[in-house]
Amino acid sequence: MNAGRKQGGFTYLAMLFFVAITGASLAASGMLWSDSARRENERELLYVGNQYREALTKYKTQVGRYPEKLDDLVEKKHLRRLYRDPMTSRTEWGLVEAPEKAGIIGVYSLAEGVPFKSGNFSEHDRGFEGTRSYQEWRFVARQ
Repeated sequence: MNAGRKQGGFTYLAMLFFVAITGASLAASGMLWSDSARRENERELLYVGNQYREALTKYKTQVGRYPEKLDDLVEKKHLRRLYRDPMTSRTEWGLVEAPEKAGIIGVYSLAEGVPFKSGNFSEHDRGFEGTRSYQEWRFVARQ
């Protein structure tokens, strides 16, 4: 009878160990997936931000001034639609105003957090190197 109890105790401990290892593995996988998703969102933010930068630059060249609102970029066909911010999943962006409130000269993400990417930016995004927040990634029209 005593041998049966010892066997049951061993099986119980083995199952607890298995559950603990499985839980730790799932937690590590979740963290890796989360980091990977955030890196992908950063790549998308760089792409979308540069689409806004190009649209603002073209709008200024065509119209002679900066737009009053982002919808003007769609209206004048510089963008097909307003893009969502991949970091917040909203279409709301921080706006960089031109001097003397002469329209919108740039956009930035309203997301809080420290970017993974801190170097190796393309030429027109070099100002983002070493930034400590997504809000410092300012996509401003070229002069």
